[in-house]
Amino acid sequence: MSAQSNAAPVIIKRKKIIAAGGHHGGAWKVAYADFVTAMMAFFLLMWLLNATTEKQRKGLADYFSPTVPISRVSGGDDGHFGGESVFAEDALSKDGLGATDRNPAESVQALGDTGVTIQEDRELEALKEKLDNALRGTNGESMISPELQRHIITRVTDEGLLIELFDTAEGTLFEDGSDAPTALLNALVAVLVEMSALVTNSAAVEGHVRAAPVVLKSYPAWDLSTARAQQMRLLLTSAGLAGSRVARVTGHADRDPAVRNPMAVRNNRLELIFLRKGA
Repeated sequence: MSAQSNAAPVIIKRKKIIAAGGHHGGAWKVAYADFVTAMMAFFLLMWLLNATTEKQRKGLADYFSPTVPISRVSGGDDGHFGGESVFAEDALSKDGLGATDRNPAESVQALGDTGVTIQEDRELEALKEKLDNALRGTNGESMISPELQRHIITRVTDEGLLIELFDTAEGTLFEDGSDAPTALLNALVAVLVEMSALVTNSAAVEGHVRAAPVVLKSYPAWDLSTARAQQMRLLLTSAGLAGSRVARVTGHADRDPAVRNPMAVRNNRLELIFLRKGA
């Protein structure tokens, strides 16, 4: 009995183990992030359905379709939404290739920011080459003499194919200070009318004059440039160009010089522009 009372007592420790210690785990954060992402995607989908037309939604569906990467029906481009915008026209956008006119004309509805297309650029460049060959005689006999060639140049611009006629020290298009045409201009007009038969585009006529060397009481530049442009229109129509093809006649006075010196004779010039289709 005394031996048992001297034995050391047995102590049993029970350790309580908590499975989720610390901050109770982070699984709920992942679940919440997934929920927020799903809600954001849902509201984005609702916005797209409300902001797009049926045709635009079809373009959007075609874009994400693995079997139809480019829709040939929904739009004219290979970008997102089949080449169309999801915004309405009153939000400075329109269907087509992204031009931003508030009230776009139907003829330019599929054009881009500059209002031009690659295909039309190529056509105008081909026409320019054809005209240059005819003027310079690259592929045969020239339509004009070397004297006339010094007064004419051609180039493609955003407006269309521009043919520029200009004065030189050796010859002028008009009598000095008037809108009376010279024999040089009459000869050039005959050539231009013959070349105009190669295209059906509308035409614009623009007149430019050099700056006056002194300040005059009555500044003649505006009236003179306009009168010369009108005279050019009359010469063209008299030589055979259909009057219905002339879209506009403009006088620019001395406000758009061709060279740095505003009083240089080179600034006296006429521009005949075969406008792009739909311009």
